[in-house]
Parts: sequence; C-alpha cells; structure tokens
Amino acid sequence: MSDKDQVNPMALFQVFNEIGIIEQLSRTILEARLPKGLIAPHFAVLNHLIRVADGRMLVEMARAFQVPKTSMTHTVSGLDKHGLVMLRPNPNDGRSKCVWITDSGRALRDQVIADLTPEFRELLGDFDVGRLLSILPVLTDLRIFLDEHRNAEAPRDREFRKPA
Repeated sequence: MSDKDQVNPMALFQVFNEIGIIEQLSRTILEARLPKGLIAPHFAVLNHLIRVADGRMLVEMARAFQVPKTSMTHTVSGLDKHGLVMLRPNPNDGRSKCVWITDSGRALRDQVIADLTPEFRELLGDFDVGRLLSILPVLTDLRIFLDEHRNAEAPRDREFRKPA
C-alpha cells in the first residue's frame, strides 16, 4: 500500500481547497492593481510568456491554461489591443499564429509585481514569511507534476446523480 492510499481523502481535498481559496483572494488583490480593461487572465498570459518564453502558439497556450482555443484567442486579443503582445505568423506553419510579449507587456508585468509587493508585505503583517517561503519548493514540484499530467483526459461525460 502506497502513502497515497493511506492519506485521508478529505485532507487531500483540503490542500487543493486551500490553494483555490488563496488563488481567489490573491486574484482580487491582483485585479485591483491592473490597469482598466485588464483582468487576471491577461496578467497570467503575460506571466506565462515570460516564465516559459514567448513565441508560443495559441493552441499551446490554450492547452497550458486548459481553456478552449477560442477563450485564449479572446484573452490574447485583449492584450494585443493594449499593445502588450504581438501576434505573428508561425514560421513553421503559416496557418497558425505565435504570441510574443512586447516591451510594454514586460514592463506592465514587472510594474504590477512591484506594486503588489508592499501590499503583500502589509497583508502578511506578522505572518512568518520564512515559513511561507519554505513551502515554495513543494508548490513548485506540485505545479510541475500537475503540468506534466494535465493532458490526461478527465471524464466529462458523467451525468449528474443526486447523492444517496
């Protein structure tokens, strides 16, 4: 029997539930600092392009964010309208487009992070930041693991059943 088999299912749910709540709270703070017309998904795309390198195809980005290609196209169009990214023909396949972050997009992402830093420091107050930073390697490992396994197709054809 593996360690995974011995873990209380509710405890596993609680881990992901806490991460989800933290995401909601931090999203609200982030969106309050973004320029008018931009929302968290726009920032996430800028951050993604910097983290993994730009020049990504829209379909790759949609897969990475686990959203339909049409949703990613809409998000990227908003960034393009603000001059934060550029769409260029894919040099390997003229039918698709690649997304490139502009200098303005990089500057905006960096400025938002700089603007958030004092707010996060104030928000954390007396919280032990060293303790918080100590979990970063675990969170990074979890993100990498989930990212590598995201393409496993989840069953979507289940019908709703009332609990017994």
